[in-house]
Amino acid sequence: MDQMTMTTDRATRSPVARLSAGGDPYHASIDRALKYLSRNWRQQPDLAEAAREAGMSEYHFQRVFTRWVGVSPKKFLGYLTLDSAKACLERGDSVLDAAYEAGLSGPSRLHDLFLGQEAVTPGEYKLRGQGLKIGYGFAPSPFGECLLLWTGRGVCGLGFVDDGDRAACLADLKGRWSEAAYTEDAPAARRLAEDVFAPVEQRRKLGLVLYGSPFQVKVWEALLRVPEGALVSYDRLAAAIGKPGAARAVGSAVGANPISFLIPCHRAIRKTGAIGDYHWGGARKLALIGWEQARAEQGRAA
Repeated sequence: MDQMTMTTDRATRSPVARLSAGGDPYHASIDRALKYLSRNWRQQPDLAEAAREAGMSEYHFQRVFTRWVGVSPKKFLGYLTLDSAKACLERGDSVLDAAYEAGLSGPSRLHDLFLGQEAVTPGEYKLRGQGLKIGYGFAPSPFGECLLLWTGRGVCGLGFVDDGDRAACLADLKGRWSEAAYTEDAPAARRLAEDVFAPVEQRRKLGLVLYGSPFQVKVWEALLRVPEGALVSYDRLAAAIGKPGAARAVGSAVGANPISFLIPCHRAIRKTGAIGDYHWGGARKLALIGWEQARAEQGRAA
């Protein structure tokens, strides 16, 4: 885990880092607000309603939300509309084409900068982690508490806790590596979460260990080419891996992704612009999409 340890000076710059160090009391409030807006965007709730959900005054909520997410609550709500998703989908397809033609993981080379990935061997896949040592721990994130799993080669699992049910989340991710030996390490999980959810320029190099069938791994590698702030249809993903017409199978592979957020399965939506299902909840998927679009816009403006 040495390569995943964050330096002290960075802890003062990221909301997630400050939270992990115990210095930001607003995480739970913003998490509630994100989920509330994601569930109710069709009703276009106003600032007062969102602030009430967060348990803050309107003025204070506006400031804290903008600091966390990067844009105002009103602008974030705009990212959650169907029209926004359709426009982003169109941009995503063209960006994906360009990325493939250039042989890159994305125009910003985001994943070249901080992600290296390797699939387990067929033998390792068959053994379901037998003889493997996996560390794990729960940590805060902008989207509620998350669970991280890692080996000496890199991150092998990332999921989100729903309704405080840590046991269900742990059983879900452990099931993919059922024969491994597990050791809980909460401090290491917090340090790792700081890197995972930090702004792009603050991220450190991370490795990913992909555990899946050859077809699933192919789909996940295609997802890694979709840049932050872009979306792609299941049909386009199927075509990208040379399997046109296999959108349903691609959708199943997307849903089986064991390393959420880092392998961005939330960026895959239906070609109509409808958001579709998400293993960790539809509201969280919308929040992820809106949050990433806000960060991408910040990056373009910088």
